[in-house]
Amino acid sequence: MTTSRDRVLAKVRAALADVPPGAPDADPPVTRAYRTAHTEATGPALLALLAENLADYRAMVHRTTEDQLPSLLAEILRTHGSRTLAVPTDLPSKWLAAAHEVTRLPDSPTVTADQLNGVDSTLTGCALAIAETGTIVLDAGPAQGRRLLTLVPDHHICVIRADQVVASLPQALPRLDPTRPQTWISGPSATSDIELERVEGVHGPRCLEVVVVSG
Repeated sequence: MTTSRDRVLAKVRAALADVPPGAPDADPPVTRAYRTAHTEATGPALLALLAENLADYRAMVHRTTEDQLPSLLAEILRTHGSRTLAVPTDLPSKWLAAAHEVTRLPDSPTVTADQLNGVDSTLTGCALAIAETGTIVLDAGPAQGRRLLTLVPDHHICVIRADQVVASLPQALPRLDPTRPQTWISGPSATSDIELERVEGVHGPRCLEVVVVSG
């Protein structure tokens, strides 16, 4: 008679069948013989897919080139009516070369959540973006600052370079450092109540504008 205990132990033994002898604590390589993406899009088509899925999450998407980025950022801030802007200290200076009317608040450990709550906008880069899901990942790396910087201000402008866009989650994970704090963003902050009425801005910015830079 086969008991539940026998069935459980059989599954454990089967799962451990490929563990090399003598290395019980090591993680053996796992064969992942499946597709790592549902799309074959690359280049401009991949950026278009990202833009489509970002827009589906109600993010505002802009496309530009490296040379036109400063003027576009200035126009976004002007259109939004932003007079104050929180920025990471290592934000590339040329990004705001045309934003002469905005007072900047550089991020630092001494900048409080109340101060960030008082600024009109925040501007950051990102670690990468996933085209199939329209997801942006920040990991406090270059041009990203602390998590507070993108969770408190109500208007977040995020710049994504074309080389930071991957097709899928399986392609994204190997490029991320699991020891870093990560913020995953899929559109403006939103939730739904019991009647599925969408409410935006509950856990973060109500307005997300994404600038995809290529060329």
